[in-house]
Amino acid sequence: MIATPDLFTISSQKQFEKIALKVFRFQYENNLVYRKFCDFLKTDSHKVKSLDQIPFLPIQFFKSHKVLSNENPIQETFTSSGTTGTATSKHFVTDISLYEESYRKGFSQFYGTIEDYVVLALLPSYLERSGSSLIYMVEDLIQMTNNPESGFYLHNHEELIQKLIKLDHAGQNVILIGVTYALLDLIENQKFQLQNTIIMETGGMKGKRKEMIREELHEQLCQGFGVTAIHSEYGMTELLSQAYSLGNGVFECPSWMQIRIRDTEDALTYVDAGKTGGINVIDLANINSCSFIATQDLGKKNPNTTFEVLGRFDNSDIRGCNLMVI
Repeated sequence: MIATPDLFTISSQKQFEKIALKVFRFQYENNLVYRKFCDFLKTDSHKVKSLDQIPFLPIQFFKSHKVLSNENPIQETFTSSGTTGTATSKHFVTDISLYEESYRKGFSQFYGTIEDYVVLALLPSYLERSGSSLIYMVEDLIQMTNNPESGFYLHNHEELIQKLIKLDHAGQNVILIGVTYALLDLIENQKFQLQNTIIMETGGMKGKRKEMIREELHEQLCQGFGVTAIHSEYGMTELLSQAYSLGNGVFECPSWMQIRIRDTEDALTYVDAGKTGGINVIDLANINSCSFIATQDLGKKNPNTTFEVLGRFDNSDIRGCNLMVI
């Protein structure tokens, strides 16, 4: 098995592919659920020599099976929010330090040193339940700012409004990370003209508002907060890594995570850049669960390494992790 620190020092596509193939063989040998799935597809693990040949486990398996690649004690169990009457995903994490290293280094790759920011979190629907991987990440980032101004907000909008205005006016770099409907609620109470604040939406109306296309949503948020771009985070319960968009809905992955777009009619083939299909994720930080996941999200890859999220398959559950229904 590869040494886990290697995951976070990948510097080339060749190195990524080499490690991904090692992870595939490890998970085929040690993950009973994944092995059964590969065997069902008649995959000969010894003949898998490229990323295109690796099977991607449908994300629904996290709702019905224990997806694990070792027998170590479970340190954390992350759960999806789900909707009323639907099963929730469970991600059993046997090495929480991998998750911590992944989101810390991922954040640093796109935003620099966390101590340079005040982090304000408006995540009511996540705070009101247990088992959220997003809350785990944001809580740790808040602590890492070493700034007493950082913190969570639930429904105390007036306090948050005053804090945002004060910090921004003082020239403090701020990241406000919020669930979409709560950010919209905030700008209905107050219009801002923020100069030093990044607005990062995590997606999802959680049944509180009508879903909106991304362009309309981001236009409203830009006008309400007085900013030129809305940042986004693409993550989910079943992943230990996140992609980030610094504006215009264009996402980029950290070096240990990649996106592939599968054909909606044939899940075992891939479409060219610019064409819409199902999003497959390779997340090498998922080494102890499954690193190869076929999501229910629709998207497209751009000619470079970036990608866009365009919606969801019609027959899948609504999930509020940065998904704009079109």
